[in-house]
Amino acid sequence: MDIAGKVFVVTGGGNGIGREVVLGLLARGARVAAVDLSTDGLAGTAAPAGAAGERLSRHTVDISERTAVEALPAAVIAAHGQVDGLLNVAGVIQRFVPFADLEHRDIEKVMAVNFWGVVHMTRAFLTHLTDRRQAALVNVSSMGAFVPVPGQSVYGASKAAVMLLTEGLYAELRGTSVAVTVVFPGGVATHIAENSGASIPGMDEKAAESAGSLTSPADAARQIIEGMEKGRFRVVIGRDARALDLLSRLSPRRATDLVAKKMASLLG
Repeated sequence: MDIAGKVFVVTGGGNGIGREVVLGLLARGARVAAVDLSTDGLAGTAAPAGAAGERLSRHTVDISERTAVEALPAAVIAAHGQVDGLLNVAGVIQRFVPFADLEHRDIEKVMAVNFWGVVHMTRAFLTHLTDRRQAALVNVSSMGAFVPVPGQSVYGASKAAVMLLTEGLYAELRGTSVAVTVVFPGGVATHIAENSGASIPGMDEKAAESAGSLTSPADAARQIIEGMEKGRFRVVIGRDARALDLLSRLSPRRATDLVAKKMASLLG
């Protein structure tokens, strides 16, 4: 789809990949409604936008709160007049511990943001998208949806749910004006652990070892936007994600064992 002159809603717009998606869309001439839980984060997104910030509106919303999300379309349309695309980028990870050590509130938080946030946003905006001559729905899953990661079982389950929900929406919306895309990022150099309040023992050392292989948030955003422009069904970001995608298809058990062994040290 064309980007210039269109209106896009982006969740997670206050940091990381979401911030870069907002800035990338603005740079291509779009109008953007950036949604985030953090008012300060949204201000940090607006700062580098420069003159393009005139085409940006900021909305401090907890996407896990259905009532708050249901009020969002009216606010976006009041600011921009229409909605042509929705990009659900926001996400959190869990504490890096085995499933048995998680508390119910940990599980509920991850599912509330990663899955129910996508559900609430999609339900709130879908009728507005289907009314447009050309529209897009983009949901960010994870390479964690391909293969389970020990210590991130609930996170992986939430992202697998996003994957199948998005593919289901694609099937239901075939033949309509809405192009549906699911995104699978691999390792991206963001602050998701810090923003999720989820410490990862030993991850600083791991990050230092793999820093050269991580995708930058700006590059991930570029690939997401280009995938949406082209109406792609899937966007797989990073060599790590592409490798796991392939291996999980060829040998699911081997892929699971490989990741389990690699990540074992982080669980002590």
